[in-house]
Amino acid sequence: MAIFNKSKSLRTDAGTGFGTNSNSTGGRFVNKDGHANVVKRGVNLLNRYSWYHTMLEMKTGKFLLLIFLIYIVANLFFAGIYYLIGIDHLAGVNTGSSFKNFTEVFFFSAQTFTTVGYGRISPVGFMASAVSTFEAFLGLLSFAIATGLFYGRFSRPQAFLKFSNNALIAPYQEGTALMFRVAPYKNNTLSQLEVTLTMAITTEENGKLTDQFFSLDMEISKINSLALSWTIVHPINEASPFHGLSKEDISRTDIEIMVFVKAFDEVFSNNVVSRTSYISNEIVWGAKFNMMYHPNEDMSKTILTLDKLNSYSNVEIDKTNSSI
Repeated sequence: MAIFNKSKSLRTDAGTGFGTNSNSTGGRFVNKDGHANVVKRGVNLLNRYSWYHTMLEMKTGKFLLLIFLIYIVANLFFAGIYYLIGIDHLAGVNTGSSFKNFTEVFFFSAQTFTTVGYGRISPVGFMASAVSTFEAFLGLLSFAIATGLFYGRFSRPQAFLKFSNNALIAPYQEGTALMFRVAPYKNNTLSQLEVTLTMAITTEENGKLTDQFFSLDMEISKINSLALSWTIVHPINEASPFHGLSKEDISRTDIEIMVFVKAFDEVFSNNVVSRTSYISNEIVWGAKFNMMYHPNEDMSKTILTLDKLNSYSNVEIDKTNSSI
């Protein structure tokens, strides 16, 4: 582990929400997707998760698959009940093999659950009627919940920002700087963007590992709007925690750069946030980003090439002019 020079006058950050005892934490503080790298214990499963938030943040494919599976399982459950009651309590069933009889009650269950009710099959007797009544009621509630979830997912404000996979140590003016970039990948309009950077570094103090947090100054921390990519630059000077650290120091030191971006979505008239982080092995020494936008053929529009967000080229860092 590299020796971190704590005697420098650095601006510490006590508002990260993470503890300073390194032995009490594990792994990175913030995952690449922006969620805190924390698993909660001590409460039961139902109280540990907000199922509404989970369903809103679930990927679209998993969400649709889960809704479909719940629908199928619910109808299989009620079809089993109808089958146990007896198909003679369902008028209009075309009887045949056991499989055909079960498919008949399954499709009757689907019609009841969705309140479609084509009318060919109808319940006969108290038990079948009671079950179909309860299923129809449950179906109404289920579709109301599903509709609310679909609306919540559709209408929830999101930043729709992509961050570069790596942060770079690149030449900057007469020295060097830590750089990464961010770009919008959908047609939403963001304004009044503000970024906050916090560096977490693990050091040894009196034989005990501790986590220290430092605020990182940026060349530009606020912009009026984001239409193209934005390269966020932290100059490495005497006021930077990176000052004095070599490439080898960075690679063998537990470092994490936590990124917090806040912006205003003009369509939703609401603030949106996006987070990510970079750890030591995601910091590339001696590289610079390649341009990811260019004019079109008739010079009337600017083309933003999002698949070049992570594109960079290796460069030499002149240590004689470097602040590292």
